[in-house]
Amino acid sequence: MDMVLLLGVVTGMRSMTALAAVCWAAWLGLMPEHGWAVWTAYLAAAILFSIFALGEYVVDALPKTPKRTDGGPAIARVVIGALVGAVVATAIDEPLAGGVIFGAVGALIGTWGGYWIRMTLDRITGRDLPVALAEDVSAIGLAVLAIARLHGGLVVDMQRMAS
Repeated sequence: MDMVLLLGVVTGMRSMTALAAVCWAAWLGLMPEHGWAVWTAYLAAAILFSIFALGEYVVDALPKTPKRTDGGPAIARVVIGALVGAVVATAIDEPLAGGVIFGAVGALIGTWGGYWIRMTLDRITGRDLPVALAEDVSAIGLAVLAIARLHGGLVVDMQRMAS
């Protein structure tokens, strides 16, 4: 469940990035999806959430964008983090409730921790755009790391079951 927590943190940083990464992983066959979460394995879902993520990267750099810690954006991140956690828990045959909790807690950490880090770096550098771009890259990198770890864990589990 540590990778579920990490994907939740990514959701707190950039709300659509983890969901897009999970959809790509499911579509590419890196993460099995079944039952209610099978929709993540469709190419249309991967493309749609990637478009949402790209739009978020653009909007995040605009000066009038509300803070992620404001009520609405914070709640949305927690809900999306819980959804990502539920999807991943379903894929790795872990308890759904644990996925929801770990995803939501990760989103809380990413929302407030990411905001604190960004504001601190903004004060140090005096420039927001480079910090925002670094956060974008960090969110993508962490999502890829989490999916790679999940995929590696799934391969190990399947090899163990085969022997």
